Amino acid sequence: MSSNPEALLEAVRARALALPATAEKLSHGAPGFYVEKGKFFAYFSDDHHGCGITALLVKTSGLEEQAMLIEADPDLYYRPPYLGPYGWIGIRLDRQEPDWEHVNDWLMKSWRLSAPRKLADVF
Repeated sequence: MSSNPEALLEAVRARALALPATAEKLSHGAPGFYVEKGKFFAYFSDDHHGCGITALLVKTSGLEEQAMLIEADPDLYYRPPYLGPYGWIGIRLDRQEPDWEHVNDWLMKSWRLSAPRKLADVF
């Protein structure tokens, strides 16, 4: 895998859409992935407003977890604009070869936070 944003998007897309009851649509110009009822659980961000970062944006359990992650590994995690105040985290995909198992784990965690309980409990 390269740091090519299109290749990274395709890899993220395949993983996100493999989760139950998910779909993709553009949201504010970025590919977004959502579960039933239109609740987003992930976004792919590439050079948002010229920031130069390619990342996966996912939900965390809240601001405390977000702060802990950023403090523990500021080269991997960051607080994304707009979604950061709501506890979302940015996971950099452009620094080195992404750890796709780690990406999968975060997609699943974020999906569970967004999915209706009836669906999340089954999967």
